[in-house]
Amino acid sequence: MEIYVRKAEEKDIDRILSLLKQVLEIHAAIRPDIFVSGTTKYTKEELKMIFTNEETPVFVAADRNDTVLGYVFCMLQVTKNYTNMKDRKTLYIDDLCVDQNHQGKHIGTTLYDYVIEYAKKQNCNDVTLNVWEGNDKARLFYEKIGMKVRKTQMEYLLEE
Repeated sequence: MEIYVRKAEEKDIDRILSLLKQVLEIHAAIRPDIFVSGTTKYTKEELKMIFTNEETPVFVAADRNDTVLGYVFCMLQVTKNYTNMKDRKTLYIDDLCVDQNHQGKHIGTTLYDYVIEYAKKQNCNDVTLNVWEGNDKARLFYEKIGMKVRKTQMEYLLEE
């Protein structure tokens, strides 16, 4: 399967919303106390704004028919002028999804490799992301492509 990566466009919104629903359902199954099943992280209007913001690049993986099979939402983050930390430029992966019907075809790796090259061109120091505890499939994927744990966020639930 021939796959190419490009910047997301307004014509991709409906397909991306469909993929956002897939991701949300994974998270809702893991943490129903946080995520609301049947929703998405962004609305159409929010996606339009995100797509036009240079600080929040979104890339899609598409097949030769230009069908979007996956996406990656990114955020450029700058840590500057902290007294206890060095200045850094990070490309944060806010969300990465491959259509559940097309997983295992190296689409996620293709998106990730594209992001790494993009981050290098932006003179970033690193690429980071978060993975929800219990999302073992995603965690294994990220470990397989070379990502390492940077820190662990912990919680104590007051309501159960």
